[in-house]
Amino acid sequence: MHPYEQYELVIGLEVHVQLSTRSKAFSADENAFGAEPNTQVDPVSLGHPGALPRYNRAQVESAVRLGLALGSQIARRQSFDRKHYFYTDLPKGYQITQDREPVCVGGRLPIRIGERWQEVRIHHIHMEEDAGKSLHDRSESYSLIDLNRAGVPLLEVVSEPDLRSPEEVDAFMSAMRQLVRYLGISDGNMEEGSLRCDCNVSVRKRGSDQLGTRCEIKNLNSMRYARRAIEFESRRQIDLLEQGGQVVQQTLHFDPATGVTSPLRSKEDAHDYRYFSEPDLPPIELSDEFVDELRRASPTLPWEWYRRFRQENDLSDYDSALLSEESEIAAYFRELATQSGQAKAAANLLINKILPHSRQERMPLTEFPLDLTQLCDFLALIEAGTVSHSAAYQQLWPALLESPDRSPLDLAKQLNLLQVSNVDQLEEVVEKIVAQFPDKVKAFRNGKKGLLGFFMGEVMKATQGKADPKMVKRLLEGKL
Repeated sequence: MHPYEQYELVIGLEVHVQLSTRSKAFSADENAFGAEPNTQVDPVSLGHPGALPRYNRAQVESAVRLGLALGSQIARRQSFDRKHYFYTDLPKGYQITQDREPVCVGGRLPIRIGERWQEVRIHHIHMEEDAGKSLHDRSESYSLIDLNRAGVPLLEVVSEPDLRSPEEVDAFMSAMRQLVRYLGISDGNMEEGSLRCDCNVSVRKRGSDQLGTRCEIKNLNSMRYARRAIEFESRRQIDLLEQGGQVVQQTLHFDPATGVTSPLRSKEDAHDYRYFSEPDLPPIELSDEFVDELRRASPTLPWEWYRRFRQENDLSDYDSALLSEESEIAAYFRELATQSGQAKAAANLLINKILPHSRQERMPLTEFPLDLTQLCDFLALIEAGTVSHSAAYQQLWPALLESPDRSPLDLAKQLNLLQVSNVDQLEEVVEKIVAQFPDKVKAFRNGKKGLLGFFMGEVMKATQGKADPKMVKRLLEGKL
């Protein structure tokens, strides 16, 4: 067995969710991405002496909503602490965060790996503010500081060390991004820094229940980078242990250009930050009414939609996952399936036609040119055999998009797409076709059942593709 196969990877995550509030965590500065550097600042975010912070209700609500979705315990008493460290993008010299009393404790996040589901335990969620951004790549002799991000509200979600592979980390981050978008508390865009993670990585011999010494890889804002960083770091630790060395607890930086992790500093403990209570923010109490109101307003969650689509609508794993990807898509499908009474047909229409068109035109589903009544009528024409499936999708559908004010039936009549379903008329056609090919009839009766397709094709050709295929098949089987 290769040495790498003798070890198990153990990973815990610290996920930073940047909230989509209008203002920053403790000041009235605008919270928006992409502004000119250092234009969204005020005395609070700049750390001016005497500038006083204040609570942001939207940040507290977002934290509680996320905790409720994850099944966490919500702490009724809320207070903040100061976390002291010196860095150029932290003007105050400390970060306002929650150390002793996090807003949410416990909980679980369901994640999907392939067709397998598992739950990852959440240790806690706490509120804090972001630091500014240092730009080191503009010059060899100096760095630039943009403080627009200083004070932006964050939620830090700390998982238990339940993850065992880069694939599970990818699934966790994808599930977290999906959840915060469902809740409407963050856009979850990793490329803009709205969702970042620190990975705590350790290894241990398989079968052991003792955790190894962990190293923290900081500020991974791409799942591709996270996978590469974890893979390299796990190999580095195993190689070190196999050579008789010891893993030293430290904070690491991952360089995407080289694919290598390197030490930033030795890993700090809580006492290194000299935490103490934030004196300018008095504690607040969250009432039961406040929490219950947010609980009642909680939307149906992605894994709940998935379960409904699998169990109630009998959809495939793939379709259920795709339709529960976004809350807008899930709700739209539910309405279309309910009104049409055809869940599988509605899923196929939404996945293969409606979503591609909406994404191509960059329009929300609520602005799709055909309303639900027209879509249900379209599906009903196929179900009733009035229009064949192929003609409906290949000819009627594009015509409907060109004339969204027309009804599917009227347009099908105009395009001469209505199927021939008159039994007497079809029987006459079938009898003529069967009479034309006596040799093939004999071969069919001698066991060449594949010839049924030949006869079907001849009947459809004779009716210019308008015959109801189900009825044609039934009539042919009777005659043959």
